[in-house]
Amino acid sequence: MSYGLYVGKNHTRDGHAWLGGYGDEPSSHWLEIKPRASHAPGTTITVGVTPQANMSGVLSTIPQAAETARLIRVSYSHYQGVPAPLTNGGLNEYGVAVRDIWSPSRAELKEMTPLDQKGPNYSDLARIVVERARTAREGVELIGSLIATHGYSTYGGNSHIVADPDEAWIVIEFAGGHGLWAAERVGPDDIRASRPGYIGLIPVEDPSHEDFLYCDNLTEPARAHGWWTPDTPFDLNAIYGDGKLRHDGVAWIEEQMRERAARPEKIGLEDMMWAVRTERLTGDTAGYGQVVPLRHPEHTALRLLWHTQIGAIAAPFVPVWLGVTQIPEEFRQHRYLTEGESATFIDPVHVTRGEAGANSIVSQGIESTRSANAVFKRLLYLINQHHETYLPEVTAIWEAVEQRLDVVQQCATRTAQLLLDAGEAELAGQVLTYVTTTELQKALELGETLAAGLEARTRALHGFATAVTLGPDQTW
Repeated sequence: MSYGLYVGKNHTRDGHAWLGGYGDEPSSHWLEIKPRASHAPGTTITVGVTPQANMSGVLSTIPQAAETARLIRVSYSHYQGVPAPLTNGGLNEYGVAVRDIWSPSRAELKEMTPLDQKGPNYSDLARIVVERARTAREGVELIGSLIATHGYSTYGGNSHIVADPDEAWIVIEFAGGHGLWAAERVGPDDIRASRPGYIGLIPVEDPSHEDFLYCDNLTEPARAHGWWTPDTPFDLNAIYGDGKLRHDGVAWIEEQMRERAARPEKIGLEDMMWAVRTERLTGDTAGYGQVVPLRHPEHTALRLLWHTQIGAIAAPFVPVWLGVTQIPEEFRQHRYLTEGESATFIDPVHVTRGEAGANSIVSQGIESTRSANAVFKRLLYLINQHHETYLPEVTAIWEAVEQRLDVVQQCATRTAQLLLDAGEAELAGQVLTYVTTTELQKALELGETLAAGLEARTRALHGFATAVTLGPDQTW
């Protein structure tokens, strides 16, 4: 149920495009910086889903690229039958950003899907694109090539937003085992939300149209099953999707952002943060939040994304640069909500006794620090107990923190740029790492402080609700 939002540069205050969103998964999430890496000839990666997936399949291997890009991403530990770690996307050194979002296929396509389906799953596609693509269009072509060559493992239909500073593409991948996919280009004048992802009319009568890419057999199953008649408009969502096109949440946020774009000041960072944070669209299911400024800085290390650990209702956005060399332990993978950890130990004694799978995948050193996921989740549940009072208060605090952090980000970026211009790449990395580490830890401490205050108020004034789940209404 993930969410993505693209805003073209003609609607923005700073003259560059934005990509925001979050992933919806019931598991642990952690922030990662992955360095550029070279891979020996013959190296392979495992892709696909297992028989335990909600739409079963088999795992397979495909060739790894000779080199993968440096990137920032959020990984997570569980989705039904999909091997961990998984990812919804991220940002790479070439300025390509990826978001993965659900997009349901029509019921007949789901029923047609082979029980032994194989090929990359939604997470594999997002990960491979952010590892390899140098432009958004190249990312789309890579998705199409992977599906055509290796197949596609679906859970019922999916989509991606693949963006760079010049354009973005909405890519829909369908269930059914036919290798069906299509992509629509969005650009400087567009505002586009995916929740779920959607594409409407495709001019199949004009295969060379510059705004659309799709598989060679896009129309064949539709014609064969009587879902489409040649020489009539090809409505992708009506033919292969759920027929709803823009769901209520999509229509609402797109209209909200168009209204903001119509102001003299247009859309800025705070508007993108609001769009990812709004309680109408963000709740307990959001595993994190991201806002990416799509621009080409003078140095690759200065690319950045704004990150929240869990949904942005209960955590502030903090800048994370591509030049950061390490992530604070608190924001790495912890045992909290990590699949399978309830049956393991950190003490290796069970391993020495020959008990397979008895040892935790999380180190003792990491687990001895606070889990940012657990801290901010606790705050979220406290907010939701009396959200009509607590949510406006906490939101005002986060917005004030983010205003300060925007100034900090600009100063740190300028400092690092001067160092990089002078050939001091290592010093620049230390500056960026110090700022990101410091501000992530300060955000965590503030989250604990706010949680302590809300717990005291709730205990004294209301008591704790145990029989019902509370929180703001969401629009789907």
